[in-house]
Order: sequence, then structure tokens, then C-alpha cells
Amino acid sequence: MPPRTSPTERRKRLGAELRKMRLAADVSAESAAGLLGVDRSKVSAIEQGVRTISEERLRALACHCDCADEPYISALIEMAQPRPRGWWERYRGVLSAALLDIAELEAHSTRIRYAQSVHIPGMLQTSDHALAVFRFVIPALPEQQVAVRLAHRLERQRLLDGASPPAYAGVIHEAALRMQFGGRQVTRAQLDYLIHMSERDNVTLLVLPFAAGGFPGAGQTINYMEGTVPRLDTVQVDSTHGPEFVHAEAQLSKYRAHLDWMEQLSLSPTKSRDFIHHLAREL
Repeated sequence: MPPRTSPTERRKRLGAELRKMRLAADVSAESAAGLLGVDRSKVSAIEQGVRTISEERLRALACHCDCADEPYISALIEMAQPRPRGWWERYRGVLSAALLDIAELEAHSTRIRYAQSVHIPGMLQTSDHALAVFRFVIPALPEQQVAVRLAHRLERQRLLDGASPPAYAGVIHEAALRMQFGGRQVTRAQLDYLIHMSERDNVTLLVLPFAAGGFPGAGQTINYMEGTVPRLDTVQVDSTHGPEFVHAEAQLSKYRAHLDWMEQLSLSPTKSRDFIHHLAREL
């Protein structure tokens, strides 16, 4: 397994939060370095996510910066703890770091809110459906890469089967349900699988029908991963260059509003299940 060449998104987020805390208190990097007993370059490395920070030093920094939000501080301490490598590390050097970061962030989420207009959410795709999607990439992926991506996706899905799975709330547009990746049989099996997953206690599926009309954020993929405190939520969105991660408060607020709007326009869980049943019968 290749070594990490750059910090993970979660570690970079920890550093960004510490820098935000320091700047909000108007504490210079030199002052923080003196407090922590390190040189300024190490403070910079911590804030870039390259170096970690101990609980003692993190609490000292929070105190020096007049941060008294104990749940937030505790969450930062939890992020700073050394951990055994997660399953996603097996794919380092084989898949993009961003795909590994998604898996790590989901694994540490307390709740996941997802909205998709043209695809079935990855966490809810059957293997045949996922294979069909991976084979519609331009330029075409080598079959070995397709197999690796499928294996990674199936391991991501195990999160919803764990002993303490996060709550998962997905909004799926009717367009995604009608898109026949892999043909009729694959699509029918995919719809049946969605019905099966919607019956789980930790999964809520909502269908946004064509009849609901337009809505903000149409066409966007929103993967909103809630942290142990709202300030540490993260949103992953898709771009032409791959996954991107955002966590500024203004951005979090915007994406929460998008999700709220879409959920309000969607059918209820029971009506959504009936809707998917109807589409499956049509096939």
C-alpha cells in the first residue's frame, strides 16, 4: 500500500478549523507557536493538516483563543486522535485521494443527506447498475479500474449495514429512477433494491417527481455529511474535475437550504416507495 503523500480531507479540515479559531481570536502564528512550545513552521504544518496536534496542546490553544465551545473542542480532539487505517487506505495510489476522502468522511458522519437528479446515489446502487455507470465514462476506463471502483463502492455501502450506521436521507429525482443504465432488467433490479433499502430504519428515501417542477440546485449532486457538531459538517459536490469538498458556513447554509427545499417538494416516504413500485411494474 503506497504511503500517504498529502493529508486527508479530514485532517486538512482539522487544520483549517484550528487556523479559523486562531484568526478569530486575533492570535498570531508566532504567539500560538510560543504557547505550544514549537516553532512557527510547525504551527503552519498543523494548520495545513501535515502535522497532528495533541489533546493537551489543542486544549491550550482553544483556551488561549477564548474558545469555550466544549462540544466543538471535543470534536476537534476526536479528529486529531491517531487511528488505525480505514479500509479505504487499501485503495490509496489506485483510486483518487478524493474518493478515499469521501469514504473516510462518511465513516465519521452522524447523518448523511444526499440529493441526486440524474443518478441513483452511489450508496444505494446495485453492483450491475454501478458497473453500467462506470462504463459510461469518457474516456473509457480500463476494465481493471472499473473493477477497483466497483469494489470500493461496495465497501462504502457496508457503512449502512454496520452495528451503528449513520442515518441516511436520500432525495432521488424521477429522472434518475427512469434512467436505464444497463437496460431494463438491471433497472428493474435497481428499483427493487431501492424499495428494499427504503424499509430500513436508518434509511429514508424521498422521490422528487417531475410534477414538482423546478427547484434550486437542480442538476447538482449534494452529499451532505453531518459531523458530531454542525460546525464540522462537510458537503461533497461533483464537478467536471472530480469531487470537491466545501465547509464554509455560508456554503453549508446554502446546501442545507437546497436539501430542505427538495425534501419539501418530494413525496412522503410511503408515497415514494409506492412510486418506485409503480415504475418497477412498468418495466
